[in-house]
Amino acid sequence: MTPVRALGAFSGGLDGMLASRVLMDQGIYVEAVTFDSPFFDVQAGKTAAAVLGIPWRAVDFTSDIVALLFDPPSGFGKNMNPCIDCHATMFKRLKEIALKEKFDFIFSGEVVGQRPMSQNRGSLNRVKNISFTSDILLRPLSARILDPTPMEEAGLVDRDRLLDLNGRGRTRQLEMAGAYGFSHIPSPGGGCLLTDPGYANRLRTLKEADLLSGDNARMIKFGRMFILDRAVGLVGRSSEENDKMLEADFGIQLDIQNVPGPLGILLGEKTGKNLTLLTAIMASYTRAQEPVTALSNQNETFTAERIDPAEREKYNIRL
Repeated sequence: MTPVRALGAFSGGLDGMLASRVLMDQGIYVEAVTFDSPFFDVQAGKTAAAVLGIPWRAVDFTSDIVALLFDPPSGFGKNMNPCIDCHATMFKRLKEIALKEKFDFIFSGEVVGQRPMSQNRGSLNRVKNISFTSDILLRPLSARILDPTPMEEAGLVDRDRLLDLNGRGRTRQLEMAGAYGFSHIPSPGGGCLLTDPGYANRLRTLKEADLLSGDNARMIKFGRMFILDRAVGLVGRSSEENDKMLEADFGIQLDIQNVPGPLGILLGEKTGKNLTLLTAIMASYTRAQEPVTALSNQNETFTAERIDPAEREKYNIRL
């Protein structure tokens, strides 16, 4: 007989690992998908899938999530996290893949009551309804306290061997992980930068400056951030961070000449005023007593005196 095939939304957390194993215990063939964006590192999904020994892939989700950040129909959480609409969009994408590749259903590791905004019963139902996945979405860890799905009713999945997890505790999950002998148990927490207050503040600044894009969202992970005129400036905090900013290879890069200093990146409107001000901010983190000159990656030079730290703070967007 052809095995039942399931495709899972898989962040790499413990719940997703357990949901996969619960299905695998029924002889169901499982594959995992981690959605890649500036706000989430797919490495956790890759690592967890390797522990389970299941096929894994990353799917680019950048344009989907950036579009949601402008006006999410279901609103934001405490920070810049449109969790309900994000989950719904992921499940839409997952359903498209499943139908194209002939998977029988899709699944997630969601647990009723685990997250106050996105995993209460009302939110779980809303996600299912606005993603049009009522016919194909299974939540194995809480299935027995949710309405039966078409997959259970059709006998593709044995409902009696699914779980009834409820609430924020992890005791049962940890017991199951021990019983399965997992060599890797992820720590709790979603790992999404959109829930981080400091990063969300930076992202909100980008949005207000009409600079919100996937590339800019990646860049503001690095350095100190300063608001300029229809632009933002990033200034490295260490040599390691300078290297990461260089590797990203995005925006107008400024490198101070002749004296040790941080790397600067301009995102947004390229004007002499903005680049000179950014040079002055960069100079304030050096020991130079004279005006400094910065060379851009477009072979332009900008010279400025150190800005006074008190004046500098007027532009600083703190984490």
